[in-house]
Amino acid sequence: MPESLRERLIDVGVDLLETDGVGALGLRAIARAAGVSHGAPRRWFPTHAALLAAIAARGFGELIERFAVLATIDDPRERLRRMAVDYVDFAVSRPEMFTLMFRHDLLVGSGENLRATTQPLYGQVVDLVAAVAPESAPQRALALWTNVHGLATIAVNRTLEIVAPDQDPRVLADRIVREHLARLSGRGRPTS
Repeated sequence: MPESLRERLIDVGVDLLETDGVGALGLRAIARAAGVSHGAPRRWFPTHAALLAAIAARGFGELIERFAVLATIDDPRERLRRMAVDYVDFAVSRPEMFTLMFRHDLLVGSGENLRATTQPLYGQVVDLVAAVAPESAPQRALALWTNVHGLATIAVNRTLEIVAPDQDPRVLADRIVREHLARLSGRGRPTS
């Protein structure tokens, strides 16, 4: 039962995050929504940051699952393209979760090692870029990831709606990858 309470608190936190945003994720609010005493979360989460990190870890887990489905794609170009589109789709379909996942100011000192989760995700990007163009793969992967992450962030922040309301961020993610891949191939144009 106690371990299920931990998971229940995370589940309730995810629900509150999605409906009310990160501002609603106080320990007391989560305890109240879970129907337990306000001190109950402290047994599993000694700090507010620890609970937020556990909720963010759930989001990273969902992203890992999305990418795992793509592992069967042999073509590194296609896999990179699909990962970018899925990454942006995750961000726009789960904006509050995506925002929390990258709120390092809230997650510092959480005790959760989220970098152990995020590094392998980024490592996949580096490996796929290296499969296409081994020279300077880490730098090229960083350029690609920052472009895609930047797009996801401006889409989540609704800035894209202001500057380009008719643009689908998933289509833009696909274009970003195609243009990067074209540069890797030395053609200068997106691949079809």
